[in-house]
Amino acid sequence: RLQHALPNARIVYVSATGATIVHNLAYAQRLGLWGGEHFPFSTRAEFVEAIEADGVAAMEVLARDLRALGLYTARSLSFNGVEYELIEHELTPEQIRIYDAYADAFGIIHNNLDAAMQAANITGSTGTLNAQAKSAARSAFESAKQRFFGHLLTSMKTPTLIRSVTRDLEEGHAAVVQIVSTGEALMERRLAELPTEEWNDVRVDITPREYVLDYLAHSFPVQLYEPFTDSEGNLSSRPVYREGQPVESREAVARSDELIAKLASLTPVPGSLDQIIRHFGVDIVAEVTGRSRRIVRKGERLVVENRAASANLAETRAFMDDQKRVLAFSDAGGTGRSYHAELSARNTRLRVHYLLEAGWKADTAIQGLGRTHRTNQA
Repeated sequence: RLQHALPNARIVYVSATGATIVHNLAYAQRLGLWGGEHFPFSTRAEFVEAIEADGVAAMEVLARDLRALGLYTARSLSFNGVEYELIEHELTPEQIRIYDAYADAFGIIHNNLDAAMQAANITGSTGTLNAQAKSAARSAFESAKQRFFGHLLTSMKTPTLIRSVTRDLEEGHAAVVQIVSTGEALMERRLAELPTEEWNDVRVDITPREYVLDYLAHSFPVQLYEPFTDSEGNLSSRPVYREGQPVESREAVARSDELIAKLASLTPVPGSLDQIIRHFGVDIVAEVTGRSRRIVRKGERLVVENRAASANLAETRAFMDDQKRVLAFSDAGGTGRSYHAELSARNTRLRVHYLLEAGWKADTAIQGLGRTHRTNQA
């Protein structure tokens, strides 16, 4: 509004976010990138569409040219004095056994996936009968596999993280753990299946294994398709419905049930965030995530604890006031927040930042690292 209200004033845009994506420059109307026939682009929408079409290369050229014209410059806080250490987790024989068991299970699922698609007439002896259904089945399988093994490996590393954090606390430091996955969506689905009166003694399994069981129960291809020949003589298949309801392939359902039984017998591995909180306790760990509920240990029971909308602010304050010595945050707490040893805060302890789960976006991970390394720090 200010730049529009003062059309003749000089404008300086100051942002803590680099020009990694086009939307990080889309607010800067006075840079002269769009505005009419005398500008490179007529409208902001046209500018965004053109840059997005050419991807990162276009952003690099744009940033280079803006810098050459003196319209754009980038600075970052010096990392002088910051120490880096790679912590290696050595898999235990038990963890290797668990990993191998899950790898074998996914091999079996993969083989059964092909057989189930053939039983459901998605594929046949002549090849693919329904390309869309086959693509959806493959995509769901690969997505579940990638998500599961990512969670599994992160969970397996957590015991080493816990030991390292324990040493930090003994030495008088403060630990910050950066993660991506909280398992909230899975937890909410499982809690929705439980009566609320059972939330004070939760006995349901909510671990990364549930992602696979959820896939087998809801995304494994069990709907029956019927072969038909189209007007051009091509053999294809279409879903079968009876009284408006999809018909399932008995063989595919049997395979799904068998796989669920096999997966349910494998050893569960708790999620990383739950491991951290259950080990140190909610009195030591400040959680800054998007979860509105969480399952915590109280005595011998696991109970559901609601988190208020202001919980993240309260948890951050508790950490900065040195009431809690460990802070775990996800993407929901990875932008615009400060967890550093600020001179005006009570907690000026040395920060030990653990990047437990980097995720798929480098700029998001770097944003997270910037939460503990900021100006005015001890």
